[in-house]
Amino acid sequence: MTSVHEDLLESLRPTAFAIAYRMLGSVAEAEDVVQESLLRIHTTLEAGDRVQSPRAYVATVATRLSIDQLRSARARRESYVGEWLPEPLVSDVGSDPEHHAEIADSLSLAFLVLLESLSPEQRAVLLLRDVFDYGYDEIATIIAKTEDNTRQLATRARRHVEQRRPRFEASRRQRDELARQFFAAAQDGDLAALETLLAHDVVLHGDGGGNVPALARSLHGRRRVAQTLLAWARNGLERGGATVRQVDVNGQPGALMLDAAGGLVSVMALDIADGQVQGVSAIVNPDKLRHVGHTGDMRALLKRPSL
Repeated sequence: MTSVHEDLLESLRPTAFAIAYRMLGSVAEAEDVVQESLLRIHTTLEAGDRVQSPRAYVATVATRLSIDQLRSARARRESYVGEWLPEPLVSDVGSDPEHHAEIADSLSLAFLVLLESLSPEQRAVLLLRDVFDYGYDEIATIIAKTEDNTRQLATRARRHVEQRRPRFEASRRQRDELARQFFAAAQDGDLAALETLLAHDVVLHGDGGGNVPALARSLHGRRRVAQTLLAWARNGLERGGATVRQVDVNGQPGALMLDAAGGLVSVMALDIADGQVQGVSAIVNPDKLRHVGHTGDMRALLKRPSL
């Protein structure tokens, strides 16, 4: 591979990953799509064929591969144990602030879960049009549909998600301060303080994938969610010796829970709007955490005797 081609492929990698991850909600599956997409354009270039727009080429390949992957993943998603949440993308608090506003909506766990209710083609059209700003003519070519069919897919997709689209706190400073208060109240075991931070209809989601203990279904309501969060904090922090480190998760405030040895046992993300926590998502399935860092043993953490 020539250095020119190497530089080009590296420049295309973020575009391919951005599309594939939003389509699939899986880092591992998205990386596979990225590798295959880049391999195909590399093979084309090495053969001496001209690629008029490498970005359009890789977007087309990544989208089509993601659609195929989603179709084959349907059965696995339907048989998944418990609630399914995407694999999280974790970054330090406050990193890349200019990029934050751009990614907050389209990368949030809540939005990616909402996309699960769409067909693969609807998901592709909605993302390519509303997130990546492709024209309908371009999208029609990518998904091999007519432009009229593409517009119809977009209309149906928007109608389906519009009323359930998650809302987020506009002010990053207010959002981060509320998150700080939330995690402080949880670690202090302060039920009253925690409840004041939660919306009345707050929802708690948990994803253990059948590998570790987790919620069987989502919990609703301020009191139930607050009590459950405090029970988790007591088990993990007080009894298990775990620690919490605040991070950004998919562009939203969140935290990592690390066991006494530094192993990652949980990633938690908050959906904050109107000055309150509207939703909490906790991912404890180790299969979805390995790309973030070395994973710990949640079961061992919960069995650890109190000091």
